[in-house]
Amino acid sequence: MERKIKKAAVLGSGVMGATIAAHLANVGIPSIMLDIVPPKLTPEEEKKGLTFKDAAVRNRFAANGKQNLLRMRPAALAVPEFASLIEVGNFEDLSRLAEVDWIVEVVVENLKIKQELFQKVAAARKPGTIVSTNTSGIPVKDICAGMALEFRQHFLGTHFFNPPRYMKLLEIITLPETKPEVVKFMAEFGEKVLGKGIVYAKDTPNFIANRIGIFGMLYLMKVMAEEGYTIEEVDAITGPAMGRPRSASFGTTDLVGLDTFAHVAKNIYENIPKDEMREIFKAPDFVQKMLEKGWLGNKSGQGFYKRVKSEAGKEKLVLDYQTMEYRPSQKVKYPSLDAAKAASGADKAKALIYADDRAGKFAWKITSESLLYAAKRIPEIADDVYNIDNAMKWGFNWEAGPFEAWDALGVEESVARMKKEGKPLPPLVKKLLAAKGKSFYRRKAGGLSFFDLKTAKYKKVPEKPEIILLPSLKERKKEVKSNAGASLIDMGDGVACLEFHTYMNAIGQEIIEMIHESLKIVDQDFVGMVIGNHAERFSVGANLLMLVGEIAKSNWAAIDGAIKAIQDAMMAMKYFEKPIVAAPHGMALGGGCEVCLSSHRIVAALESYIGQVEIGVGLLPGAAGNKEVYLRCIEGIPDGVSVDLLPFLRKAFENIAMAKVSTSAEEARKLSFLRPTDRVVANVDHLLYEAKQTVLAMLQEGWKPPRPKLIPVAGDGGRAAIKYMANTMRQGGYITEYEEFIAGKLAYILTGGDVLSGAMVTEQQMLDLEREAFVSLCGEKKTQERITHMLKTNKPLRN
Repeated sequence: MERKIKKAAVLGSGVMGATIAAHLANVGIPSIMLDIVPPKLTPEEEKKGLTFKDAAVRNRFAANGKQNLLRMRPAALAVPEFASLIEVGNFEDLSRLAEVDWIVEVVVENLKIKQELFQKVAAARKPGTIVSTNTSGIPVKDICAGMALEFRQHFLGTHFFNPPRYMKLLEIITLPETKPEVVKFMAEFGEKVLGKGIVYAKDTPNFIANRIGIFGMLYLMKVMAEEGYTIEEVDAITGPAMGRPRSASFGTTDLVGLDTFAHVAKNIYENIPKDEMREIFKAPDFVQKMLEKGWLGNKSGQGFYKRVKSEAGKEKLVLDYQTMEYRPSQKVKYPSLDAAKAASGADKAKALIYADDRAGKFAWKITSESLLYAAKRIPEIADDVYNIDNAMKWGFNWEAGPFEAWDALGVEESVARMKKEGKPLPPLVKKLLAAKGKSFYRRKAGGLSFFDLKTAKYKKVPEKPEIILLPSLKERKKEVKSNAGASLIDMGDGVACLEFHTYMNAIGQEIIEMIHESLKIVDQDFVGMVIGNHAERFSVGANLLMLVGEIAKSNWAAIDGAIKAIQDAMMAMKYFEKPIVAAPHGMALGGGCEVCLSSHRIVAALESYIGQVEIGVGLLPGAAGNKEVYLRCIEGIPDGVSVDLLPFLRKAFENIAMAKVSTSAEEARKLSFLRPTDRVVANVDHLLYEAKQTVLAMLQEGWKPPRPKLIPVAGDGGRAAIKYMANTMRQGGYITEYEEFIAGKLAYILTGGDVLSGAMVTEQQMLDLEREAFVSLCGEKKTQERITHMLKTNKPLRN
């Protein structure tokens, strides 16, 4: 019988338990979240006359955990309504475990408590039900000690990273008795349903990511203290310049919480007696002092950084760890940091780490030691470089894992320097060099291999059909057509992919040209097309720099022509005879949103932030966005039925005038950017594959392109109502006077121009109104100020 998880149980309703239940809800899986019965009544419960017989008392902890989800920022739930998929209860309801297909334990990190709970779970679960622990540091084998064989065969560790919705990593840790089919099923479920990146870890202290990541953090603290670097210096070095998150080292620790960081470090230290670098895991004195003072980071209002109010507004202070006092943060500038910022790819790492200035010396010292430490941990914590690299990319948001970074630095060059400095080489590196290997990874004919310690040979990285890599297709000569802005790539099975590749995938002339060119090629040689890419952002909208150039020359005819060209491209897509599927992820704003709206179907990554934000730069959508947003809002109205259009019009107006951006693809559906027939994919790595499969499915089901229809509009009566609403918003201080002016132009477009209520207009009429409004706004001084401010600061101006 095919195994499927239709319902889950989450044992524990703290932050991790509740957010795991939330992520299950995000992918449509209902759960029962259980916690202990509270030891005593609260004063409020006593006032209400409640007793321990009342569910409100008995389920209080789980109910509070669920309620807290609605207040979390960033949101744990894709939309608040998904909270309804989480039932609450207590540990005296364990008989309900017979209803579920997966039980995940997320209680306090205490071995005795976990073992006692699992004894009760064993008595309540159905035989064959998968059970897992989310422990971050207790050995999985100890948690399961003494349990029956059948229980152990279905038991494993599933270590999520916090917050589970956003962090890709899921470490899977097995017992010797865990059935291979259970491991395979959970890995596939984690990847395909939950959208996680799966890493197989050994049952060692804190598994892979925390073992490597905490070592790196503590080692840099040691070097910082010994050599007198400041906290802001270290963060300037260990942020994007080294391919790490903007929060860098100390900003990230403030985010995670110093207490959590110290707890993990202590657990590792106590459980690695034979680790040659064990003493590094002892937190430095200044960390102990911070813990004593309760300076835990963001959760306590101060940690390594502290924000205070000053005359200039908010000021960022940084901790002087020698005096334990806060001082204003100083700007850090070194030639190597500028060089790294200007470089890309492998050159970025080399520009910083091989530099001879103060930043370069620090970067080399911490990087070389971290690389060696990671290499020494194979096969102790993982069998190969591939799992370690993925753990660090997915668990710590590094751009490259340790061994990918080592390849970028050059193995031969870096090892020569390590030898010169007297650093002993781990067996993995010695074997690599003995085998005449020059890198940990090799790419040949689109395939990737990694050096395997056990065999001393290169082993192929497992390929998955669900992961379509456009660079790999290009290597295999599958690029059909390309220009500076976009490429058309053959995905196989008759489906093409239009990939944008400008800076932030901003839409300019080259992309518009490639849309037209792609439609011609697909019409002749393909069965359909996907629009997607691997960039961090699907598309942030129009190329404002190009627009500014034309505005400066008062070249209104050129702007009108450019808007007409992109409108024509969107209309050509909409009425194209073969299916077009947009695959947005990350930001799909402005023109990026309009590309999605003009496609026949959308297959969106769960983490898609979609919206029409043009009002922030004093403009309105110019690529059919006004029309398409309105059409989606009225789509449910049956033909021939007379209804009041104002509620539908109001929703379209608010989406554009308030620059609403979805915080998930599911919220984009609520906002009508996605239709009920559009799909949401949890794993962004599978997005292009799922979009391609959607194209093929549309063909199989006999899909036909839409046909032009007249559009019912609210006319002058609806426009008056919308303008009144905008005026009320302005008087209430929600929008500026200039935004009210722009809102008037938006109302004119959405209500069909100078027509009576209930009139019918063509799409082209609405497009003409849209283009006229866009060009006229370009001539407005306040719009020009908004555009200039956005280009300079990357922030909107509310003038």
